[in-house]
Amino acid sequence: MQSLPGGSVVAVSSLREFFRDAFHSAAEHQRLKIDEHTESYVVTLLTLFSRVEALFDSTPQGPRLRPLALMLADAVEAPTPAARQHALQRLGDVSLFVAGFFVRSFARKLVDVDYHIAMGGNAYGCLADSLQRSSRGRATAGVYAQLAQKFHGLVDALNEVSEMSYQHSDKDVLRLYEVWIKTGSPRAHALLTKLGVQPVHAHGARREH
Repeated sequence: MQSLPGGSVVAVSSLREFFRDAFHSAAEHQRLKIDEHTESYVVTLLTLFSRVEALFDSTPQGPRLRPLALMLADAVEAPTPAARQHALQRLGDVSLFVAGFFVRSFARKLVDVDYHIAMGGNAYGCLADSLQRSSRGRATAGVYAQLAQKFHGLVDALNEVSEMSYQHSDKDVLRLYEVWIKTGSPRAHALLTKLGVQPVHAHGARREH
C-alpha cells in the first residue's frame, strides 16, 4: 500500500509503475505533449519525492521544506558551475512537485502557486541554457528546456494525479477560480466547468484558452 501526498491510498506492486501509468494518463487527458525522456524524468521525480527525506530538509524541528528564495540564493552564490546546476535542478524539481501535489495548501499561505510556477520554470530554463554550453550537458539540456516550456501543463497533470480520489469542497471551488484567474490554467477552467461554475473575469468577459 502506498499513501500519496493528496491523501489517497492505493495498492501497487511498484510505486514507479503507478506514477508512470497515472502521469501518462493525466498527460494525455491534459493534452500535454512531451517526449519520453521528459516523461521519464517526471516519473523518476515523483518516485523520488514520495520519500520524505528526499523532498524535505532535516532540521532540529523535524523535516522542513526549504524556501524557494533560499534555493535560488544557493544557485546564485554557488562556487562552481556544477554546484549552480545542481541548485537550479533542485529548485526546479521542488517547485514542480510542490505546485503539482500541494496546490490546496497554498490557500493558507502567502506564497502562491504562480510563484512556484515562475521559480521552477525559470530554474529549469537557466539550467537548460547552462548545460547547452557544454558538450557533455547537451544530451540532457533538451529535457530541462521542455520542463521549462511545459511547466504549467506539467503542474496541471500532476494536480490530476494527486486528486484522483479527491472531492472538491466549496472552498476548493473558490481556490480553483483563483488559480484560473492568476494563471489561466486550462485544467482549473475544465474543473470549474465540471463543477457547474463558468469562469469569467471581473469585467465579465470569459477568458479564452
